[in-house]
Amino acid sequence: MESIDVDYGRLKRYDTTKPPLKQRKFFTAVLRVLCGAALMGQEYEIEKINMEGLKPPYILLSNHMYFVDFELNSVATWPYSVNNIATIDGYYRRPILMEWLGCLCKRKFTTDMTLLRSVKKVLREYGDILCMYPEARYSPVGTTAILPDSLGKLVKQQGVPVVVLLHHGNYLHTPFWNYRQPRKVPLHSTMTKILTAEEVREKSAQEIGEIIRKAMEYNEYRWQEEHNIRITEPFRAEGLHKVLYQCPHCRTESRMESKGIILRCAACGKEWSMDELGRLHALNGQTEFSHIPDWFEWERAQVRAQLEAGTYRFEDEVDVCSLPHAWRFQHLGKAKLTHDTENGFVVQGEYNGKLYRVHRPPLGMYGVHIEYDYCYLRPEDCIDISTGNDSLYCYPVKRNVVTKLSFATEELYKLKMEEKKRKKAARKREVTA
Repeated sequence: MESIDVDYGRLKRYDTTKPPLKQRKFFTAVLRVLCGAALMGQEYEIEKINMEGLKPPYILLSNHMYFVDFELNSVATWPYSVNNIATIDGYYRRPILMEWLGCLCKRKFTTDMTLLRSVKKVLREYGDILCMYPEARYSPVGTTAILPDSLGKLVKQQGVPVVVLLHHGNYLHTPFWNYRQPRKVPLHSTMTKILTAEEVREKSAQEIGEIIRKAMEYNEYRWQEEHNIRITEPFRAEGLHKVLYQCPHCRTESRMESKGIILRCAACGKEWSMDELGRLHALNGQTEFSHIPDWFEWERAQVRAQLEAGTYRFEDEVDVCSLPHAWRFQHLGKAKLTHDTENGFVVQGEYNGKLYRVHRPPLGMYGVHIEYDYCYLRPEDCIDISTGNDSLYCYPVKRNVVTKLSFATEELYKLKMEEKKRKKAARKREVTA
């Protein structure tokens, strides 16, 4: 299916191929002061493991739960300069500042070959720290999001040490589904060198990828229980229905609600309470899932089953705002969004009397960016369908559906990759037969 770009007339799109600037020491110092000031009053600790004597250049991989991640990263890496890979919405209204800070601009879940050139420039020419958030989104339930298969290959190509900065407490402090109501939670970060330059040279890209995946494993609800972190705020379950959108009792989707410490299914009336250690308890009948990530992964399995059975398809009218450049969003109006096993994502609409069609096939997206309460537009759920030169933020009419779309994107990619590998293996057997 052919894609047709939105015709913006004379409006120039932001050039994500610009080479990054070297971050000046002045900006490094200013960032450190500002981030330190932002963390004043917040209990936090940064533990450094196997970091003795390590100086840039190296690749820093950080998990991603909320904006406080950036502040802690700045404190952890001081006094060295850091070039962050940032997405286009991170440049919103401040592209010049982001350029001065040496950021590398990228659109979410797109293939950008020029990024490799910029990465090489940061590490080999500038000799700085390259910071990446490989999950490419905030964690929905405080567990590791899907990581790209290409990560090991990228690290292998650069041949520099790898450090993982793993944050704990950030998600519990400001969960993705209710970041406007922070909780009182201590933060603890571990900064660990997981690979030396020599080990990167010796190991295969696949081995490197497996080491990174293991090092980036985390589960915030397990961490909360193990450290007896009690969250006493009376609103601690508000917004949880956005990630736990399917009732495990009656199997109804998108009818979950939450208020205070209560999670409720509007279809069957079943309720669960969330205790101070983040565990769920059914108020009537069986507690299907006390551990929130278990419920979340059960939902994923339901979507996977629909994909395998050939019954999955999504179609809805969406209101679209785009970000072709970094200064302001363009309102494109109503469009049609579909997602199915054959075509993947298709967004089709009309802007200024001209048709546009954005097509992202299943193997072209291993994940998708969703927002539950997008701070730059309006406080509703949306999904970001990006291309190499545009980002379309689509607000569905249907309620509480974006988490399922995220599952479907990831599981459809896995299914298509498995199918591709089977076909490749079959062809190989035919040749050798």
